[in-house]
Amino acid sequence: MSTSRTLLAQLVAFDTTSRLSNLALIDFVQRYLDGHGVASELIYNEQKTKANLFATIGPADVPGIVLSGHTDVVPVDGQAWTFPPFELSEADGKLYGRGTADMKGYIACVLAQVPALTQAALRRPVHIALSYDEEVGCLGVRSLLTSLQARAVQPMLCVIGEPTELKPVLGHKGKVAVRCDVRGAACHSAHAPSGVNAIEYAAQLINELSRLGQGLKTTQPLDARYDPPFSTVQTGVISGGAALNIVPEQCRFDFEVRALPAYDPQQVVMAMRAYAEQTLLPAMQAVSAQSEIRFSELSSYPGLDTPLDSHAAALIGEFCGSQAFATVAFGTEGGLFDQCGIAAVVCGPGSMEQGHKPDEFISAEQLDACDQMLARVLAFACR
Repeated sequence: MSTSRTLLAQLVAFDTTSRLSNLALIDFVQRYLDGHGVASELIYNEQKTKANLFATIGPADVPGIVLSGHTDVVPVDGQAWTFPPFELSEADGKLYGRGTADMKGYIACVLAQVPALTQAALRRPVHIALSYDEEVGCLGVRSLLTSLQARAVQPMLCVIGEPTELKPVLGHKGKVAVRCDVRGAACHSAHAPSGVNAIEYAAQLINELSRLGQGLKTTQPLDARYDPPFSTVQTGVISGGAALNIVPEQCRFDFEVRALPAYDPQQVVMAMRAYAEQTLLPAMQAVSAQSEIRFSELSSYPGLDTPLDSHAAALIGEFCGSQAFATVAFGTEGGLFDQCGIAAVVCGPGSMEQGHKPDEFISAEQLDACDQMLARVLAFACR
């Protein structure tokens, strides 16, 4: 087995589902780096149950390349796996296990390059950045970026290793996820007009959200690089009510806005707030003064739109050996790096077509190709 495959087997064995700690995996990586003489820094969450890791190989006084990946994976609950999800299995040239594609395959390839990086005469540093809680809103990387911004020298480029089949990706949509809690007034359904039906008012809010979503198809410029080529909204979860003969007092629903990089998704959230406050609440509170509608943000991350003519695009094109730049439908931490002044691109082995599914896999061919791509990163750092 190649070093990358060996490391991937070790990484997959750690159950780093976002609801769990990632510290066992981070400890493994830190000890691995220590064994090659590479110091690393940990940035913990408030509870000290999770951590980001950041390491530098090479001179720290010049801008370098960040190889960035997230350590958490999505749950396997309710999925029908043929292979054990937290054990690497190989069949027909495919390596199966949770996180193989998204995105421990990339992390394994990065770690496999460490011996060569430490022995090379690097003129620019190569940084390794591992984050937590990407899958639940790109949460962990924010404290890592705060730490990077405090440094005297900023990296010149971040390569986010999300699975793109090693195609260079320069853009993706941003996202905001919001929870809406509607509080009405309960009463016997025989006297329904005496109450405030939280479900019915929530339904009006959802209908307004749908109307706003339809408007996004025509009120903003289309971007043919994306499918669909406009910003979208959708309601994903709803709950409320206790019994059919009780006017429901509570209703909750969650919605999201996935926005083109040039569009601010908060515009939809503000429009929803205005509709609630100006149109619905007066009627609700005329019946019960205790009625309310509350919006709370669950998560958000910005889009990414790295220019085609940028140095970052030229570099990832060189590393990949391709100028066929693309965009992806899913979000990454790249927009957050870009907001902090660190140019970002997305390029990693495997396909998101296999991510988040039972029997997730990455092909051995993709893993080997990623090793070759990272060897070109090393060569650039030596120039």
